[in-house]
Amino acid sequence: MEIIAEGLGFPEGPVVMADGSVIVVEIAACRVTRCWDGRKETVCEIGGGPNGAAIGPDGALWICNNGGMNPDRMVSLLGPAAAGRIERVDLSNGKVERVYDSCDGIPLEGPNDLIFDALGRLWFTDLGKSHSRIRTASGLFCCELGGTEITAIDRHPISYNGIGLSPDGGTVYVADTHQARLYRYHCKLEAQRPAWVATAPGHVSFDSLAVTEAGNICVGTLRIGGITTITPDGATSFRAFEDRFVTNIAFGGADMQDAWLTFSTRGLLVKVRWDEPGLKLNFNA
Repeated sequence: MEIIAEGLGFPEGPVVMADGSVIVVEIAACRVTRCWDGRKETVCEIGGGPNGAAIGPDGALWICNNGGMNPDRMVSLLGPAAAGRIERVDLSNGKVERVYDSCDGIPLEGPNDLIFDALGRLWFTDLGKSHSRIRTASGLFCCELGGTEITAIDRHPISYNGIGLSPDGGTVYVADTHQARLYRYHCKLEAQRPAWVATAPGHVSFDSLAVTEAGNICVGTLRIGGITTITPDGATSFRAFEDRFVTNIAFGGADMQDAWLTFSTRGLLVKVRWDEPGLKLNFNA
């Protein structure tokens, strides 16, 4: 295992860039950071709670911002400044633009993770918020870039977090945090109910995910700390790492078998070799 960056404020959302750097969000530090071997550069002080990140077809970095949270207690911040939103970061100058903050007139709660399909459509999850013994609604959404309308695919989940696409682009996978379950949907812009894929054993939670070239789904697994790999037919295996909050995995390298992981409790971005190639994302910069 190679430590790429340390001293990060609850890092998540690694994006492996074409130049070999990796961009992460720092939820506790409210910023976006580019990591090279042994050094870090601030892309922008974005504010709120930057959570998931992905390069869009326009070459910009798109961010799910949950509005802010206390990472020590894992509770959401409240108030107008803590509104959930989708933001766009111009990587040439660090300028941040708020693009979406509602769907059908209903405010977004805590956008968490996102991915772009081959058509350039933005799929994202909303984890909801937890505060004062209250859990607000989660959801799965999709929108066309440049459009003003967001389609609510499902407004009834418990706590959707990680999101990914199958190699053929026909299936959207989502990980439910509190249930530690993986679900799938058809990649269609219409309201749907999910199909259950698998559940991880033990007292664990699911976080973000990445898909391999063979179609297996690798999910960050909290509390016991590691990556749960789930096949499309529901078989599971587990690889442990030394952090209770292994939140994200992203693939890259010449053979796509380098895996970057965020160890959020320890504030680390690390690189390991994986036993199968990851799936290349539709867009990069």
